[in-house]
Amino acid sequence: MIKLCCSLVFLLCMAFSQERPVHTYSIVARDSITGEMGVAVQSHWFSVGSLVTWGEAGVGVVATQSFVDPAYGPLGLELMRAGKTAQQALEGLLASDPGKGVRQVAMLDAKGNVTAHTGAKCIPAAGHIVGEQFSVQANLMLNDKVWGAMAKAFRETKGVLAERLLAALDAAQEVGGDIRGKQSAAILIVSGKSTGKPWVDRIMELRVEDNPEPLKELRRLVNIHLAYQHMNNGDLATEHNDMEKAMKEYGAAMEMMPENLEMKYWTAVSQANAGKLHDALPLFAAVFKSDPNWIELTSRLPKVDLLKVNDEELKKILSQAK
Repeated sequence: MIKLCCSLVFLLCMAFSQERPVHTYSIVARDSITGEMGVAVQSHWFSVGSLVTWGEAGVGVVATQSFVDPAYGPLGLELMRAGKTAQQALEGLLASDPGKGVRQVAMLDAKGNVTAHTGAKCIPAAGHIVGEQFSVQANLMLNDKVWGAMAKAFRETKGVLAERLLAALDAAQEVGGDIRGKQSAAILIVSGKSTGKPWVDRIMELRVEDNPEPLKELRRLVNIHLAYQHMNNGDLATEHNDMEKAMKEYGAAMEMMPENLEMKYWTAVSQANAGKLHDALPLFAAVFKSDPNWIELTSRLPKVDLLKVNDEELKKILSQAK
């Protein structure tokens, strides 16, 4: 019954969907340690992430491209959510698709099962490699080295999943990439297990819609995102009165973004609230010197209990503006 219903939904979506030539290279992958799942893509097409990248925590991720039918994304996730493996989900959708010859799709489920399809009519150079808990795929490439370079880069790169996904995209571009050039890129990472809170489970979702150097811009955004993750971790540590961990996290954030006033300011506030006013004063001074609006903000915070200092301590903080 589930298979029949999904087939009918797929055919309905096909009837009303417009095929778009989103030729591109992408990767779907799972971090075997954290269980996080991700999909990343680059293309010479506007807003590639809005069509290619799909994911749901505890379920899986999908990349649908070439003469793309976006329905493969939500329907693939629906089938995997219903208990189908990535292979079963993709096979079921391909069986109902008269245009499968021009599709290129990769799916990965929360258990690490992964599969891919490159239609016989995808524009060369086109191909894919399915590895251990990852798949790389590309079509309309300058040459047939792209997906091999992506697989090698993903396997050999160390670090968090986002870094390994970006390394695969960079490797594709280094050996030629899309024969038409570059325009947009995207990355989506979700948790391996669902908490029922999508805002928590969607770990990273970043898009570069239109840029002459989309991969460089995407990497810049990922770096900012990771820095703010350190800030968030620092805030959580502060809430648990673990100032040693908090300062380590805040320090990591500021090291990644040394010119960011926001990070310096809230680190200083956290230090002051923890009774470490002496450590906070140089940070307040640096922020006030760069932008006097932070001085006015500081005077407002004690009224709403966000800066827990007495009048004398507040005067010391504000005196850093001189």
